[in-house]
Amino acid sequence: MAINNRSYMAKAGEVESKWYIVDATDVILGRLASQVAMILKGKNKPTYTPNVLTGDHVIIINCAKVRLTGKKLEKKYYRYHTGFIGGLKEIQYKKLMAEKPEKAVYLAVKGMLPSNRLGSDMLKMLRVYPGAEYDNQAQKPEELKLTGHVYDAE
Repeated sequence: MAINNRSYMAKAGEVESKWYIVDATDVILGRLASQVAMILKGKNKPTYTPNVLTGDHVIIINCAKVRLTGKKLEKKYYRYHTGFIGGLKEIQYKKLMAEKPEKAVYLAVKGMLPSNRLGSDMLKMLRVYPGAEYDNQAQKPEELKLTGHVYDAE
């Protein structure tokens, strides 16, 4: 009697992706980023396969109302290098959140994803908007409430 002990491995063509919308009002930035990264990776699905893009599309709205805990607004910096000698630039998160809050959320989610081709494909499935208006109404996204480590789709 043969027993089938094989695990299910998803194939690239047979994966269906859904659209979710997340309201970032009064949500802590790091928790938002880690939970959105899990959805983009597809780890919330039973068909998760590490080498296949099994994640869903995520739209994040109201990024300007996201929270940072402690004194991170004053003490945390976004640093990048221009590529020229002495080209290290840094922006305080207080200024970044005032001018481009969608960039702060985008970079937080990007940091939670893998640094390879699959990670860049996952990042393409993310849309971030500073206000309540967004351009993806035609996809009919489901509202997603992030609570702790578990989320509830309505």
